Amino acid sequence: MTSVISWARLSLAVRAARKELGLIAAILIVAAGALVFLSMADEVTDGHTKHFDEGLMLMLRHPGDISQPIGPPWLRLAAMDLTSLGSIVVLVLVVLIVMGLFAAQRRRLEAVLLFAACGSGLLLVDILKGVFGRERPPIAMHAVEVGNSSFPSGHAMLSAIVYLSLATLVAHFAARRREGAYALSVGLFVTLIVGASRVYLGVHWPTDVMAGWALGAAWAMLWWLIAWFVEHRRGHRPAAEATPQA
Repeated sequence: MTSVISWARLSLAVRAARKELGLIAAILIVAAGALVFLSMADEVTDGHTKHFDEGLMLMLRHPGDISQPIGPPWLRLAAMDLTSLGSIVVLVLVVLIVMGLFAAQRRRLEAVLLFAACGSGLLLVDILKGVFGRERPPIAMHAVEVGNSSFPSGHAMLSAIVYLSLATLVAHFAARRREGAYALSVGLFVTLIVGASRVYLGVHWPTDVMAGWALGAAWAMLWWLIAWFVEHRRGHRPAAEATPQA
C-alpha cells in the first residue's frame, strides 16, 4: 500500500512539473520571439539585411530571368496553393469553424479567446506594416498579386498565430502525448511552408517571413498564457493547457 501511495505522489509531482515546464516554455517563446522580431526590425530598418535578402531571393530565381522561380512548373503551382493556407479568407474561415465547434460544446470562453488572439494579431500586422512601410521585392519577381507593404509578412505571422494556437488546442484534447506532439508538428509545418512559399513566389523578402514567424509564435503563446491565467482564476483546468512538449 505504501508503494502505491508513493507512486501516486510521484505521478502527481511529475504532472505538476510538466505544467511548470510548459509555462516556462511558453514564457520563453514569448520573450525570444519578441526579441528576435525587434532585433530583425532594427536590422531591416538600418538596411543591414539587404545583401542577405537579395542574395537568397536570387538563389531561388533562374539566372538571367528573375521572373522565373527555380524548379519545375508544378512546384510554382503547388506554392501558389500552399500560400493560400495563410490568406485572410482561409484563416478567417478556419477560425470561424473552430469557434462554431467551441460554441456547440458550450466552450464560449475558448471561442472568445481564440477570436481575440487572431483578431488582435490581424490588427497588429496592419499596424506594423504601416509603421515600417517596407517595399516588397521587385514586381518582376511576383508570382501572385499583393497589395500592402512587406514587413512583416502577414501570411507568415497570421499562420503562426492561427495554426499554432489550434495545434495547442488539439494537443490539449489528445489522449496521448504522441498525438499532441503530432498536432504541434503539423501546426509548425504548415506555418513554415506558408512562409516559405511567400519567398519562393517572390512577394516577400526572407527577413519579412522570419520576423513574421517570430512575432506570430510569440503572439500565439502570449494568448495561451492569457487563457491559462483566465481559466485558473476561474478555478478549473485550463482549456488550452497543452504547450509544446519539451
